[in-house]
Amino acid sequence: MNLEKLRILGDGSRYDLCNYVSLNQENFTKVKQPGIYHTKSSCGSSVPLFKTLMSNHCTSDCLYCVNNCQNKFQRDEYTPQELVLVFLHYYENHYAEGLFLSSGIPGDPDQAMDNLVEVARLLRKEHEYQGYIHLKILPGASYDHIKRAMGLADRISVNLESATATGFSELTTTKDYQKDVLRRMKWINRLKNRYPQLVPAGQSTQLMVGANQESDADILKRVDWLKKNLNIKLSYLSPFTPLDNTPLYNHSQPDPKRVPRLYQAQFLINSYGFPLEEMVLDDSEHLILDSDPKQLWAQLHPEHFPVEVNESSFNDLIKVPGIGPKSARKIIAARRAGHVFTTLEDLKGKGVWIKRAEPFIKLNRVYQSTLNF
Repeated sequence: MNLEKLRILGDGSRYDLCNYVSLNQENFTKVKQPGIYHTKSSCGSSVPLFKTLMSNHCTSDCLYCVNNCQNKFQRDEYTPQELVLVFLHYYENHYAEGLFLSSGIPGDPDQAMDNLVEVARLLRKEHEYQGYIHLKILPGASYDHIKRAMGLADRISVNLESATATGFSELTTTKDYQKDVLRRMKWINRLKNRYPQLVPAGQSTQLMVGANQESDADILKRVDWLKKNLNIKLSYLSPFTPLDNTPLYNHSQPDPKRVPRLYQAQFLINSYGFPLEEMVLDDSEHLILDSDPKQLWAQLHPEHFPVEVNESSFNDLIKVPGIGPKSARKIIAARRAGHVFTTLEDLKGKGVWIKRAEPFIKLNRVYQSTLNF
């Protein structure tokens, strides 16, 4: 096993998100094997994935990427058979439970996609591997390659990277935002609607934050569009990180609070049903970094509060800071069973964040606090 190839191609994949926690160094070092990344499952457990590039050869000039075609460094690649053997070694020795496979674009994207799809085919058909596979769809990939990938993978994704065509053009001259990226995402959605059995975990995407001049409003508009038009309920947001030997190595990083605030706003839009136009932004169309978006909205809309916990609808409950969809459902289920909430401690047992919720609620028509902000 070529450990240097493992290291080079494993390191090259680290900035591709497969969950919404930060891709910090610690996630790659819990097991001393190159390319192992620990992500979180839907139930919160830690799951090790073998996360790698098929090849770091690339003809694209993405200014943020270490695999930029103008960068001079050691290039390498796997054959499909090599990568299958490496993954099976990891899997059989319990280093990895799944595969996250991406690639640079050495030239023709379909030739690169051939290799990605062949890895999945070999694992599924010849080695009878039934575990998790996430395949990246390369910009410019053909409809046929996308359909084949969807028939083999649990999840597929196309990195959108930018919220707007203008922002995308700031980062690369070799890819077209509408044709190479968005069109492929639309094909995936169309195929998924036609053949629901394909890719059971659906498609995902990633947007980079802070690499160009896009505002938070631009990002949230795209997130909202992705949910409504492509059924992407969570867009992964990656804070821009300047890398040595890239054209943007001197570019500043975004404020550390920016991505967490954008995630909070995205959850409000996608999971809480908050209208996009009600997000509170400053004059430059950015979120207020020092305030939780939901808390700030509640403070600016006193006409909606306080909410009577024992009578209010689900939609009214989730507007309360400290009450999320899960706790709102538990409250309503308890009410239907005849329970009357009379104490804050009673609400705490349903997952309510009492400190945040207290000024905005009534319990059995008793005010819990005053709205003094």
